[in-house]
Amino acid sequence: MSILQTATTSFKVELLQGVHNFGPTSPDTFKIALYTAAADLGYETTAYSTSNEVTGTGYTAGGNTLTISTSPTAGNNSLNIPTAYINFSNTSWTGATFTARAALIYNSTEGNKSVAVLDFGSDKTVSNDTFQIAFPTADANSAIVRIS
Repeated sequence: MSILQTATTSFKVELLQGVHNFGPTSPDTFKIALYTAAADLGYETTAYSTSNEVTGTGYTAGGNTLTISTSPTAGNNSLNIPTAYINFSNTSWTGATFTARAALIYNSTEGNKSVAVLDFGSDKTVSNDTFQIAFPTADANSAIVRIS
């Protein structure tokens, strides 16, 4: 199996179709699910699936609900290219015991449609502790979802 960090192709098409609402008024519900190294996730991923999703103490299938920390905003990136972006607040699982290799951000309001795959680069293991995903700085250079 393979994991490729990317905004999924279906997400890009669905943005043009007006499927995803990132707010600020009545935004859709976005979630993040964790996966093992056996998962097959990449640009062709179209929706959340339980296939090779993490199991273990402190983790519930479907993952965590994300909080939008930065509503759709625009600014210039380091190349002075106008960029629109949004970002999420950090999320965590407490009292957790499991191993994760990747994550999928998806829109649970819109039929669990995929948004982005996050590749951790290697297995990340937690044993009766807190597993946290820290999102990058909310700006035109680093926000987790950017359109330039």
